[in-house]
Amino acid sequence: MSDPLSEVIALLQPRAVFSKRISGAGRWGVRYSDFGQPSFCAVLEGSCRLAVDGERALTLEAGDFVLLPSTPGFTLSGFEPVKPERVDPKVTPAPTGKVRHGTRGGRPDVRLLGGYFLFDSPDAALLVSLVPAVLHVRGVERLSVLVRLVGDESNEQRAGRDLVLTRLVEVLLIEALRSTSAEDAPPGLLRGLSDPRLAPAIRQMHGHLARSWTVAQLAKTAALSRSAFFERFTRTVGVPPMEYLLAWRMAVARDLLRRQDVGIAEVAERVGYGSASTFSTAFSRHVGQPPSRYARAG
Repeated sequence: MSDPLSEVIALLQPRAVFSKRISGAGRWGVRYSDFGQPSFCAVLEGSCRLAVDGERALTLEAGDFVLLPSTPGFTLSGFEPVKPERVDPKVTPAPTGKVRHGTRGGRPDVRLLGGYFLFDSPDAALLVSLVPAVLHVRGVERLSVLVRLVGDESNEQRAGRDLVLTRLVEVLLIEALRSTSAEDAPPGLLRGLSDPRLAPAIRQMHGHLARSWTVAQLAKTAALSRSAFFERFTRTVGVPPMEYLLAWRMAVARDLLRRQDVGIAEVAERVGYGSASTFSTAFSRHVGQPPSRYARAG
């Protein structure tokens, strides 16, 4: 059985870059400008307030985990009114040690592990749009263990560090996504997979990408009429079914072409096109350049 969520994470190609321990006490606040890369935060002790642009403010408590897949601007603070210190993560050098906000010395009101990583996939923006802008998970011990492992590994220079961190971040992403309440998520893949009618159709698309799917065939898999399936899929996932299928085919095709050990004809066959020329036309229209040029550039 195909697992679309795992496939999306694998295609995003996440890799850990940086993590740091943060604490705050008394009156404190820090305002981060838009970063664009995925970031995460785990509350190790105490509590604080997180206000992400365009989202409702959250009170974070010990054991909470937050993932921002594209990290818009946000403010992290204590609970006393304060003018936050402004930080531009694209300009400000990443600190090398622990970060303390507010009152220096003494026991902090909150201790956090924060970090960010990168997606190597050129389709990251498309794939990230399929998941919620803010994932807030509370009380999942498995996530706490993973976060501690990421923090410990990132602070050491042991052999195999980069590979271990990459695998840990992949597992962290999957665990965070499947621990999130899909009913509260905005339109996207997470909500689609939680829908008992749509999930089988999405799994079929991912599991049999080479098949010449039609909306009618997918609707039959979902046990819905064609019109009901189209409306439900578009509302739940955020895009029409054929648009989702095309985007996923092009994302897989890009990944295959970057490997440079798969010919264009084979790529075309594997992503559901009857000929290399038909695939080249669709790829050029979607990506903006022919697959042969894309493969050479990769």
